[in-house]
Order: sequence, then structure tokens, then C-alpha cells
Amino acid sequence: MFRGTSITLRVLAHSIRHIGTPFSTSAVAALAQPNAALDLDPTLRALLQDIDISLTSHKHVMAKRSPRELEPVAIEYPEEAKDAENFVEDHSERSEHRKSPAARFGSQKIGAVVMPTELQKSITALIDASDKVQLHSDATRLFFHESEGWDHSYDVKYRSRKQGARHSDRDGTAFASVVLPAHYSAICAVLHHVKHRLGSQWNVQHVIDWGSGVGSGLWASTNTFQKPTSASEEPRLSTSNIFTYLGIDKRDGLVAIGKRLLRDTDLGALSATWQRSFREDDKIKRSEGLDTLALSAFMLSTLQTPLARKKFVKELWESGAHTIVLIDHKTKAGFQNIAEAREYLLEMGRKELNDPETSDWPVRGAHVVAPCPHDGACPLYSGKSVSLVCGFSQRLQRPSFVRLTKHAREGHEDIEYSYIAIQRGPRPSIVGEGISTQVSSVGRVGAVGREEAEQIGLKEERVTKELLLDVDHVETRHEAEATDHIPLEILPAGNPEEVEAALRNEAFHWPRLVFPPLKKSGHIIIDACTAEGKIMRITIPKSQGKQPFYDARKSSWGDIFPHPPKNRPQEKFQSTREGGSRGDDIGKRAKGRDRTKGDKRYSKVEEALKERKMASRRDRAVQKEHSVLLAER
Repeated sequence: MFRGTSITLRVLAHSIRHIGTPFSTSAVAALAQPNAALDLDPTLRALLQDIDISLTSHKHVMAKRSPRELEPVAIEYPEEAKDAENFVEDHSERSEHRKSPAARFGSQKIGAVVMPTELQKSITALIDASDKVQLHSDATRLFFHESEGWDHSYDVKYRSRKQGARHSDRDGTAFASVVLPAHYSAICAVLHHVKHRLGSQWNVQHVIDWGSGVGSGLWASTNTFQKPTSASEEPRLSTSNIFTYLGIDKRDGLVAIGKRLLRDTDLGALSATWQRSFREDDKIKRSEGLDTLALSAFMLSTLQTPLARKKFVKELWESGAHTIVLIDHKTKAGFQNIAEAREYLLEMGRKELNDPETSDWPVRGAHVVAPCPHDGACPLYSGKSVSLVCGFSQRLQRPSFVRLTKHAREGHEDIEYSYIAIQRGPRPSIVGEGISTQVSSVGRVGAVGREEAEQIGLKEERVTKELLLDVDHVETRHEAEATDHIPLEILPAGNPEEVEAALRNEAFHWPRLVFPPLKKSGHIIIDACTAEGKIMRITIPKSQGKQPFYDARKSSWGDIFPHPPKNRPQEKFQSTREGGSRGDDIGKRAKGRDRTKGDKRYSKVEEALKERKMASRRDRAVQKEHSVLLAER
């Protein structure tokens, strides 16, 4: 009843607001002569006014539809979103702070590589001037394989000069849009790591790039070595610390594209030149090559014969550059090329040390900066065949032109590579000049270790107070024990620069993780290349301490690990027999890989059972004859 009355009142109020007196026959007359107000009862008028107020103040709540897939959604609470981002950043910083300083030094990476804006604009302008459909067709023809997917190797040979002139520009554009970003990210990762290991004293101002191509080494080196600027500024070619760049490449099509990418870019003080070969007058004296880098990325794989690769590596050595960096693909052939180049460069360094004619040279010999912690033979390279590869991976945030050219949906890609960085001179010792042995042991304890030390101190204090009743004696003894218990590395270490210099020298002898660690609940298993020149399996259990276990749990593939193991490490060998043997391989294995797969046909099973019965009959007959002979004796 009440519901029907309320509906009737609403209809009446609506009619009163919009309808006056009965309709007139003329619209003009109705406008000129407004309808007179109705004479309503005061009680009814008050009720209708209340209904009018409730209707005008009512808000219709529309049901919100769920957003579609990939549809941008506006953030309703920006303050909460900002707080969430700050929480993630604070959490990551806190996680890094909980590591020991030595573990932070050994695991510092650059994250996902983002191509500089200058380079992206240059490549985008190059692509805009070309045919998009033809570009995708060329990229697929050159770098896509149905079985392996996209490949970043480039080895194109033209039948004639006319064909080369006709296709070189198109192939160079495809190379710049597909391969250049991948090569750029790998070179950046290597140079940043070597720069981190060598410190500010490694000040590169001149770069010689063999196999420069479209200039991936130019862009990577200039963005790695920048003048001191604010952290918010993006690296540019004009602010680079490099003054001269010499690119050496016989592929004229790629070189032409590399020059076009620099056409509308501000180079500043940088002088970039290309030539087809390395001349005699390009060599640098040993005393003047400290600020020179000899770089070659993904060039060794294009050389077909071992003699050509050996000649190529010798040319890098004779250039006079103080630091030599070689990068190749993470394949068996690429790793074999890097291992052979490493062995040859170290051999030439040993010849210099043993040659009496070079005794007056300012710098003699050579040592490996990264990734190896030793200068001996590579334990993963036997000289004949390669079954395991020492390589690493770097993630790249794909620019839009890479996704469009490849017709890819993913916003990132991982580039795998093998490399070697060699510097002239002997390997640095664990204790550097002017650094005491006491300081060189600093850096093994972070926030986790300090929390553990505080808990141990509080526990000892509580036990001591329960056992001893003399308050004065308790306080005196506790202060002495607390000072003796806390390790030297927890106490203030002094100058941070000396600590960092000590860690940098020690890092030349820390084991390198050549495979992803196996993380269990109570221990961490690490397969690493050690300073002894062996692949060792290092186990870090919880009982070793919270700080070493935390650092091992946060370690990843490619890090250098500073903590010595609690137990004796186990040396790992590569299998030399066909099919291998159980437990003698290195690294992470798939389940069932070393399980023998026999023939499960019923005929084979029946033959095996018959053979077993015959063998048992023969054994019984032999035993019977043997017992008869014994009885006769």
C-alpha cells in the first residue's frame, strides 16, 4: 500500500512540475499566456516539495564494466600508487643493503639495457625512409631461421659487385633495425662490468673497433664512458669522454649505414672515422696506450679459418692498446673462438715476460680482467671439442622499431654472449699498495650479519646475567666480550675508498658463477670457476652463517662470489666418455638426462630372461663340479 502511494505521489509531482493547465490549441498563445498555479492543500504541497528535493538530489549509480584486455585504466588513487612504487624501490634498496659490501660489489649489474634516445631517433629516421614491407622481408631473410628463430649473426656474401651495391643498403638497414640493438646491449654489459672492476683509474679516451659494422661499438663505448654529469641526464655522444673512434670494417654497406646514423647527431669533441684495414701508422706505443681500448664484437665468427682468427687476434695485440675486449656469440663455435683467442693472448704475454729484450718495456705480460679469476687454461675448453659453453645473458628493452620489424609482441629480448677482457701487465695481488692486510678483509658483513651479531650479543648478555650475580663484574666482562666477539669487519672500516680498492683487488681472485646456482632450502650449490683454474662445486649451508647464506641465495649467474666455503669444494670434470657418467657433468641438469634408456620390447625382455636362466644353470653346474672335485680330494 505504501509503495503504491509513493509511486502515485512521484507521478503527481512530476506532472505538476512539467504540466500546467490544460493544453492550449496554440503554442504561441500558451507561451504568451502562462498557466496559472494550482491551488493545492498546504500539506500536499509540502509533501510534493520533499519528493522533488529527493528526486533532484538522487544520484544514479552506473554499474562499472570491467576493463578489457590491454585497455589503459586510469589510476583512481595516484597517491597510493606512488606509495606502492616507493615501497618497491625502498624494498629493493633494503635488499641490496642487507647484502655484504663484497657481495654487492660482485653482483652489480646494469639491469635491462635501454637504447639512448639519439640512437633510437636515428634508426627510426632510417626506417621511415625505407619500405617497411621490404624491410621485414629482408630481416626475415637474413636473420630468421625456422628451427632456431631470430639469430644475430651476419655473414652475407654477394655474387657480384652489382648485387652487393643493390642489396647493401637494404641489408644494412635490416642490420641496424634488428642486430644493432642486440649487439649494443651485449657490448654495454661487458664494458660496464669491466669499468666496474677496474674503477675510475680506467679512463678510456680512444677506441679501435674491429668489425665495427653500423657502429654498435661506437654507441656502446661512448655511452659507457661519459663525463661527470648529473644522474638524471641521459648519456649523449657530445658528453662522452672518448675523443677518437676508429672503426675497421670491409663491409661497405654496413659502414655507410653507420655514417648515416651519425649524420644528424651532435658529436661534440668526438672524432669518428672508418677504414677498411688497420695500418702500420695506426699502432700506438706501449707507454701511450693506457687510455686506448681495442674492441672486437661478434667478428671472430665471421672468420672461417683458424689461421685467419689467429692473425686477427695478433693484430689486436700489436695495436698497442692497453685493454683488449673480445665478444662473440654464446654458441659452441663462438665460445671456442673466445677460448682460443684468450689462450693466444696470454701466451704472447708470457713470451714478453720471458724475453730478455723486453726487460726495459714499461708494461709486460697480460692477465684476464673478466670473466676468468685466473690466467691458466680454461677448464671448460679441452682444445678439441666443446660440450659446455661459458657465456652470459643480457636483457634488452626492445624499442618499437624492433618489435615492428620482427613482428614480435614481447617488449624485451635476451642476448647471450661469450667474452674475454684482457689487460697488459701482471695480475694484481690480493693486497694492493698502501692497503693494509687488516683493511683487505673488510666487506664480508652487511645488515644481515650485523643483525646476527646483535642477536648473539643479546643472547650472551642474557646468559651471563643469569649466571653471574655481581652487577659490576657483569658489565665489565660483557663490554670486553662484546668487543672481542664482533669480527673486525663489523667494526668501522675506515676510509670507504680504501675498502673499495681492497675489494677491487680481491675480486681478481673470487670465483665466478658460470652456471645458475641451485638454491635449496638449507644450502646453496654454486658451480664456479675458481682461481685455481678449476670448476668447483661450492656448497654454502645455513650453518655457515646468515650473511654468507643470504649472499649466496641472492647470487645469480655471472656474479663473482666473495665468501669462502665452509666445507671443502668438489672439483667437477667434463665427461670424456660417450654418453657420460652419472654425476661428472657440470651445472644444472634436466631430470632424467643421465638415465639410460633401454629397449622395452617384449622380445628383448624374453631374451634377457632366457640369458639369465642359462647363466644361472651354468653357474650351478660349475659349482657342482667344483664341489665334486673337493670331495674327491
